[in-house]
Amino acid sequence: MKILTYNIHKGFGSMSRRFILHAIKDALRNIDADIVFLQEICGERNISGNRFDNWPTNSQFEYLSDSIWHYYAYGKNAIYRSGHHGNAILSKYSFIEWENINVSLTRIASRSLLHGTISLPGAIQKLHVICVHFGLLGMERESQLVTLVKRIRSHVPHDEPLIVAGDFNDWLGRAEQHLNIELGVSEVFHTLEGRHAQTFPAWLPVLRMDRIYSRGLDVVSCQKLQGAPWRKLSDHIPLLAEFRITK
Repeated sequence: MKILTYNIHKGFGSMSRRFILHAIKDALRNIDADIVFLQEICGERNISGNRFDNWPTNSQFEYLSDSIWHYYAYGKNAIYRSGHHGNAILSKYSFIEWENINVSLTRIASRSLLHGTISLPGAIQKLHVICVHFGLLGMERESQLVTLVKRIRSHVPHDEPLIVAGDFNDWLGRAEQHLNIELGVSEVFHTLEGRHAQTFPAWLPVLRMDRIYSRGLDVVSCQKLQGAPWRKLSDHIPLLAEFRITK
């Protein structure tokens, strides 16, 4: 099972000048992941056609999912006059249920956790998937991590597999004490390569912002998708991991 996480920067290129959602769609389709965790994706945006003539007529998550990912969930993070954006999970497998949990400390920096459960063919247990995009301030992230831990403890039985992925904005690596030590949730790059992946900025990744955590699954491989075309598609580079279902 292939998992990808990606902050798509609302479909704009790494320098925020060109709208290139169509190129992002082509790149994602070539990877053909089973489940895709997306951050900064527009659910609704009132944009003049004269400004961006290739802006999709449907939501960005519907446009990206197309005929590949037949199931999706979307949760608003930021709401403004012209629309809203947030997190989305695209899946080849059906959702049993999903919920968006507000973890915002202020109206200006709106954040949330998108928690879904997915039915996997041939698997006894349902798969829990949580897409996150945390705040830029340390105080924000600490509060949001505490909420994430509480959510996992209260809604994810220990014998059911779990994947938490997204943009943690955690370049100092503070999430480990909450997720690994308290919950036994492991980050795939840290497990296989000994350190978190550098994912930001896309043209010269130095900060370790994006993560894929798991519990109850065997990690097979992980990969940073850097270089062409990814370094020009967003200000983050995506992470890809492959898992083996153990139950």
